[in-house]
Amino acid sequence: MNNLKSLADNTLVEMYSKGNDKAFDELLTRYQSKLYSYIFFIVRNVTLAEDLFQETFMKVITTIRQGNYSESGRFGAWLTRIAHNLIIDYFRQDKSENTISNDESEVDLFNDADLSDDDVETKLVNSQVLSDVRRLLGALPSSQREVVYMRFYQDLSFREIADLTGVSINTALGRMRYALINIRRLADEKGISLTLA
Repeated sequence: MNNLKSLADNTLVEMYSKGNDKAFDELLTRYQSKLYSYIFFIVRNVTLAEDLFQETFMKVITTIRQGNYSESGRFGAWLTRIAHNLIIDYFRQDKSENTISNDESEVDLFNDADLSDDDVETKLVNSQVLSDVRRLLGALPSSQREVVYMRFYQDLSFREIADLTGVSINTALGRMRYALINIRRLADEKGISLTLA
């Protein structure tokens, strides 16, 4: 089969389990950017994100090769759940949740003024607001930051967030509620306006 791009994820998984490495290459191509962005957003460390990304795919390879992949439906959700569990395991072992500012990152997930058609002044105002929001998000506990990311940047439902993070829907909703409360409180304390121009 020359056109693997048109095949469903589960078909590619089955092909890979039977020895077709090109099927796995296609799965990696489909999900590497989104998965790495998710991991990096939570851990805020390039080296750690790369390690966890590789470890996630090693677990995927092992699970599929051993014939233990039994997810029906969304391969991407399964992949994210594996990464989530590895992140939790890392923080449990490390016993700390040190956060690195997004300002030190090469990739700015929140502030891309090139996507705007506004004038220079509006771009500058919006850039400052988004920069402030990024700093405020960075100050949140990782569980709240994770729910915000999954909801607004991965466009997941609260049911999907609950399933991926292994909590109830009420807990996921509660984390979002507290994240928004904390963002507003921090913005008030720092005199930051969260209104785009």
